[in-house]
Amino acid sequence: MDSNAKRVLAVLVSVSLLVNYVETMVVPAIPDIQQDFSASTSIMAWVTSAFTVVAAVVSPLFGKLADMYGKRRLYLLCMAFYSLAVIIAGFAPNIYVLIAARAIQGLGFAMFPISLAIITDILAPEMIAMAQGIISGTLGIGTALGLVVGSYLDQYLGWQYAFHIAFAFSIVLLVAAARLIPETGARAPRDLDLAGFTTLSLGMLLVLVYLTEGPDWGWLTQGSLSLLVPGLLLTLYFFLHERRAKGAMIDLRLMGIRNVMVANISGVISGILLLSMFYGVIYYAELPPPFGLGLDVISTGLTLAPATLLMLILGPFMGRSINRVGPKPLMIMGSGVMVLGFLAFIWNRGSRISLTLDSVIAMLGMLSIMIPLVNMIAISLPEESRGVGLGMNTLLRNLGSSVGPVIATSIMSTYKASTVFQVAGVYLVNFFPSSTAFNYVFAVGIIMSILNALVALGIRNYRFGQRRDVAEEGKGEVPTIGTPIPRAMRKEDRNADGTLSHSR
Repeated sequence: MDSNAKRVLAVLVSVSLLVNYVETMVVPAIPDIQQDFSASTSIMAWVTSAFTVVAAVVSPLFGKLADMYGKRRLYLLCMAFYSLAVIIAGFAPNIYVLIAARAIQGLGFAMFPISLAIITDILAPEMIAMAQGIISGTLGIGTALGLVVGSYLDQYLGWQYAFHIAFAFSIVLLVAAARLIPETGARAPRDLDLAGFTTLSLGMLLVLVYLTEGPDWGWLTQGSLSLLVPGLLLTLYFFLHERRAKGAMIDLRLMGIRNVMVANISGVISGILLLSMFYGVIYYAELPPPFGLGLDVISTGLTLAPATLLMLILGPFMGRSINRVGPKPLMIMGSGVMVLGFLAFIWNRGSRISLTLDSVIAMLGMLSIMIPLVNMIAISLPEESRGVGLGMNTLLRNLGSSVGPVIATSIMSTYKASTVFQVAGVYLVNFFPSSTAFNYVFAVGIIMSILNALVALGIRNYRFGQRRDVAEEGKGEVPTIGTPIPRAMRKEDRNADGTLSHSR
């Protein structure tokens, strides 16, 4: 990797780390924000949900625009949106302005899939997976920093200063990105299917709001179903519309490539796995004994820190492993390690050390899943479609991330145990999630891990350093890459219809 590529990677990693830090630091500040603005619990939920929903919906659009008008331009635009939103959040005069700022921050999250597309364009094929591993690893360390540092800033300076400090860093990184990130990839200016984008965005928005509000409204109430049914119908219509649309948002032939399809299915499953695990572990760590460990937010963050730090350290090594063995063995192994991690959560969670060791095992498995699925998307798609392909995968992972907490909290609400305590001479009864509830949450993780391993069996494996002809998925489909071949995705290697040429 040359020095210019290293500097670009350093900027992309730093920005990803900042975003993951900011999105986690909000969590420990929620009680203080609610008190400052005298907001209801249902309104407060949107301080986190606004970001997640908008980030999921816009990622495919911004990925498409990056493919059409240049990845550097869209990356800088996303950074500008994000920086603006962070400073607005720090000075928000009321809860509604804060929620609006968080929604604008969701626009900036499209930086993540675009950054993965950029490194795929600028790095040699054998270096791509390692760099993707580093960027993916920022999810873990950013989460740990957000819980620990965010808690300290909230306690000693106030939640507003957490945003102010993040804004200062975002401006520094915006300047660095403008100076260092080159224009990359193939531009493909063409008509943009605004009707398709609107249909997909509205459909996914309704589904995600349903998943967010379902626990409070009830899953089968009239209000909830008025979101779910039209959301599903709009999403179904989008896929029917895309088959004949001019300037389609997503080329469905590309989404049908075997490895792209597997990566997208695994993306949903991995989102469920990660968030159900986080919710189960964090709730258990902070519940009072005997229901949990009785830790505060900072102690919980420190308990998870070794596992999240492991993601950043081992990310590059996982990437290199793809070069040697390919994504298929790595993803199957990762699913098996996740099973071991969830079994450890069931059998051995009675102390902070036990919980830390269990989290290390589970995070190692999660890392072995996340990096291959991102690599498969980036490697299997042509340059002019990487942005939208990675954006679509981000949407699906966010969809899974919305389902995970729903599953975890539903189980914890169903299986509760009571405890009696005395306040001022009066005996009171309180209910908390029981040990059975957490066992079931982690059992769901085991089932999803096994399902992910079965899905991974469908991967067409590849390794770098071995040169094979590109194999077609089937008659009339766009071919995928069997073994990645340096520069196989260049325009000059393509036929007139955009498919890969078999000539050497």
